Amino acid sequence: MLARMRPIEFEIERTIRAPIDLVFARLVDIDGHNDWMAGTGSMLKHTRQTSPGEPRVGTTFVDETTQGTTPGEIVELEAPHTIVFHWWDRSRSGRLTFEGWPSYHLESSGDNETLVRHRGKLVSYGVWRLGTPLWRRLAVRERTITVDALKASFEEAPRST
Repeated sequence: MLARMRPIEFEIERTIRAPIDLVFARLVDIDGHNDWMAGTGSMLKHTRQTSPGEPRVGTTFVDETTQGTTPGEIVELEAPHTIVFHWWDRSRSGRLTFEGWPSYHLESSGDNETLVRHRGKLVSYGVWRLGTPLWRRLAVRERTITVDALKASFEEAPRST
């Protein structure tokens, strides 16, 4: 029997030249992720919100990735400072293989700047735990692409004040 391994955890920090409210709005707009993630080299191909209404705790979504379809939900939301997503992947037999909790913690840092602390947490289960060193590298790469794409989306688009 494999011993329980600790989750993979890491943090990526970026300063984005945009007010905190705009950065938070971009992160919470699940369907809008398609606009700023397109063409970044991310494994995300498309995402869509699957529950009605404004994003809130319990809002569900589906990510279509190069590895398949992954469901998820918002598990924490405190505007304009915190959003925590939770996603999971199951094998064909229905066993949990991976779970992730990407989260964003925002704070104003100067005139129209926002400090974004992105925390990644990934847990692998069963035989998938054997690949933990590889999953760590892939997770850090993927989440870095995401945070850099978020930052670039404000540098390329006209900013609202």
